[in-house]
Amino acid sequence: MPDLHKALHDITSIRRDLARSTQFRGYGPATLAATGIFAIAAALIQNHWLPDPISHHPLAYLRIWGSLAAVCATLTGVQVVTRTRRVHSGLSNEMLRQAVEQFLPALAAGILLTLVLLRHYSPETFWMLPGLWQIVFSLGVFASCRFLPRPMLAAGVWYLFSGLACLSFGNARALSPWTMGLAFGGGQLLIAAILYLTAQEAEDDAEI
Repeated sequence: MPDLHKALHDITSIRRDLARSTQFRGYGPATLAATGIFAIAAALIQNHWLPDPISHHPLAYLRIWGSLAAVCATLTGVQVVTRTRRVHSGLSNEMLRQAVEQFLPALAAGILLTLVLLRHYSPETFWMLPGLWQIVFSLGVFASCRFLPRPMLAAGVWYLFSGLACLSFGNARALSPWTMGLAFGGGQLLIAAILYLTAQEAEDDAEI
């Protein structure tokens, strides 16, 4: 029995090492492009219904972007699970575990940060939320880059600098619909383009 347990442990370790050295292909370009379009649609909704969030209750602003985040997270999560099981087959569980481990800290930080700022709501600090969201999201992208295509660094840089640009406004202008719509819409479309182009290059290399 000890030999059997050792063999099973060795197999698990080998599978884990294989997963770490394999490029993750669970994110689908079409789904991520759709989340970018949803972000632009959310900006249009805010522009029509809530052009000045500071003068209204902050829950109205959070309702728009929180709903977007929930829809996009659910859509992406379902797609990642089904695609990973199809593409990575035997390594799917290990690949999914790594993907969650890389992005979960940034997701948790973003949620907790929002709750803290909402709990101690003040117009003097609430405007920082869009920039902070984007910076936290960039950290999640950077953390995931080690098992994604190398050009994905560009998406992390996009979110980092868009977040810093929002913070540089220093006032309620940071809550403009387009600080989120353009940042997340453009960022998600950029990620989708990177995944699509790198997948095409991999297919071309395989044919040679």
